[in-house]
Amino acid sequence: MSRPVARRAKQVPLRTHWFVLTMLLVCLSTMLLLNGYTHHMFGAEPDGAVKAAGGSSTVPRSIVTGGPVIDAGPGVPRSVSPHARTIALTFDDGPDPVWTPKILDLLRAQKVHATFFVVGTAVAAHPELARRIVAEGHQIAVHTFTHANLSTTAGWRRSLELRQSQLILAGATGVTTTLLRPPYSSEPRALSDRDWAALQQIRQAGYLAVLTSQDSEDWRRPGTDQVIANSMPRSTAGQVLLMHDAGGDRSETVEALSKLLPRLKARGFRFATVSDAVGLPDPTHQAGLLDRGRGLAVIWVMRISDAVLSLITWLLYAAGALSVLRAITTVIAARRHSRMRGWTWGPPVTEPVSVIVPAYNESAGIEAAIRSLVASDHPVEVIVVDDGSTDGTADVVEALVRNEGLPGVRVIRQPNAGKPVALNTGLRAARYELIVMVDGDTVFEPDAVRNLVQPFAHPGVGAVSGNAKVGNRRGLLGRWQHIEYVIGFNLDRRLFDLAECMPTVPGAVGGFRRTALERIGGLSDVTLAEDTDLTMALCRDGWRVVYEESAVAWTEAPASFGALWRQRYRWCYGTLQAMWKHRGAMVQRGTAGKFGRRGLTYLMLFQVLLPLLAPVVDVFAIYGLVFLNPVRVLSVWVGFVLLQLVMGFYAFRLDGERAGPLWTLPLQQFVYRQLMYLVVIQSVFTALAGTRLRWQRMERYGSLQAPTTTS
Repeated sequence: MSRPVARRAKQVPLRTHWFVLTMLLVCLSTMLLLNGYTHHMFGAEPDGAVKAAGGSSTVPRSIVTGGPVIDAGPGVPRSVSPHARTIALTFDDGPDPVWTPKILDLLRAQKVHATFFVVGTAVAAHPELARRIVAEGHQIAVHTFTHANLSTTAGWRRSLELRQSQLILAGATGVTTTLLRPPYSSEPRALSDRDWAALQQIRQAGYLAVLTSQDSEDWRRPGTDQVIANSMPRSTAGQVLLMHDAGGDRSETVEALSKLLPRLKARGFRFATVSDAVGLPDPTHQAGLLDRGRGLAVIWVMRISDAVLSLITWLLYAAGALSVLRAITTVIAARRHSRMRGWTWGPPVTEPVSVIVPAYNESAGIEAAIRSLVASDHPVEVIVVDDGSTDGTADVVEALVRNEGLPGVRVIRQPNAGKPVALNTGLRAARYELIVMVDGDTVFEPDAVRNLVQPFAHPGVGAVSGNAKVGNRRGLLGRWQHIEYVIGFNLDRRLFDLAECMPTVPGAVGGFRRTALERIGGLSDVTLAEDTDLTMALCRDGWRVVYEESAVAWTEAPASFGALWRQRYRWCYGTLQAMWKHRGAMVQRGTAGKFGRRGLTYLMLFQVLLPLLAPVVDVFAIYGLVFLNPVRVLSVWVGFVLLQLVMGFYAFRLDGERAGPLWTLPLQQFVYRQLMYLVVIQSVFTALAGTRLRWQRMERYGSLQAPTTTS
């Protein structure tokens, strides 16, 4: 194969794009990790739903029998209870955008102040509600950052929960507090040894613990009457009453509260905040400027992480829908295309064909390629254009012609000028109207040329794509490329044929009408994907480009990941160049418009945008396995693989291939897929950076010695 040295420019090192990609993935992973910690690390069960287990031998007797407000500091632990006929009305788990405003409206109407133990993540999501709580004279207190069970979490996580809660409170309201209620806590007599250890660490952090003395059990949703009954004091002793303004449907709480407040007032009870009820100084203080700034930063980071997750979720839904739609569309199109096998374009085409073989250092496989062309059952002339080879490629062909007298084979030598120039040289030397272009590593079936040129019976057909198959399929890499050719390339070509928007006639096996080539000025060397550029130019010139599945040629695929990377990088970058060059087709009419609006849109969606989204899919899959339901995530992955397998079986059946290699398809998702989307990412970065990519010559192995049967 030739290489276009004429268009070669100085290669600018592209190391920055990998750094940028890494940083983007690190930022995305950090955002998802934060979102997973704040929303999915701990359960959302309300207080009272989980009880800490274990003994209580270390809990002081005075605390077990004492009041609900506890100072667990060093020395003699102390606790206090509300004054007689005083109820400290408390609400946990908020703020909630639905129920907190209703409760605040009700409290304002009843002229009652309460204490709200807020969750940091909820405050970050609804800081305006936290500000309203403070502005209306209620007491705001801490209920941890993520509603974590402080009795069972590690010490470092307790510190994190307390510190982040206080920062968010400072950022949202401008105040800090020394009151904290541990999630899943209840009355002092229910404290266990683990609970007491947690309360001691809480006190070391500067907090007083506020438990309860009366639980409305509204979290059970037992009915409004039962909530009222659970909330009624049994004596005139003061109480710390637990209710909830978040964590689910709180309609029973709101209704019970509207009846409970007047009833208790009528019985002589008064309502107060926790500190007023027990006679403590105001626990809230103005936050420092630094703490407010840090708190606001945490709030915005959390909001951004939520927004990023929402965006990713919608993008993944869109990508999933597009992938399913693509699968359904390509299978339907392939089925319809297969029914056209008996279609005839007109009278049989029997005129001779000029076969052009551009060659640069193709000595390893050129002999097999020439022998297969000469063995064609259709009359051909074979023109080998040696593009300045340094490995004796032209000598191999000339010796073959001289020693074996192969008919109709000529060799043209030229200085290295690039594949497009070599093809144009062959085009000028060709004798016939019908042209077949062949890579020097490709072996044709005996009937391939004859089948390839039959669509030219229709005068509107300007080019025909043949059916390129991977010949060297041994090993995982060979099988994966074989699968890609059969499923990805050939199914797509059937769809493109029916939609009249074929973007590429492969260099391995393609037929052209000479008139069409001359009308567009021959091949251009402004892109690295000269076959794609040429095909797009033909479509824009009004020519029909079709796919002929029976024209089978065997090509030599890269045998190493490095060689595969170089090949696909060149293909992808060249395709991007061609898409940009022919972007005007999007607004044209007729055949050009069909190609532009159908073909270019398809390429942009499925060969550019979806691969760019693929790393996000992988990161999100890990996020789902860690923080979401892993069974659901694995089910989605299995479903995606099954969809590909169904497409694979059908595509292999259409192409007459054995389905054996499809067992490697699930493994393809862990190596090959990542390589392909990294190729697209690097190609896009290269294009955006305006860097001129130099030609990357393919390694040749000479593995295709003669036409082979399917395996």
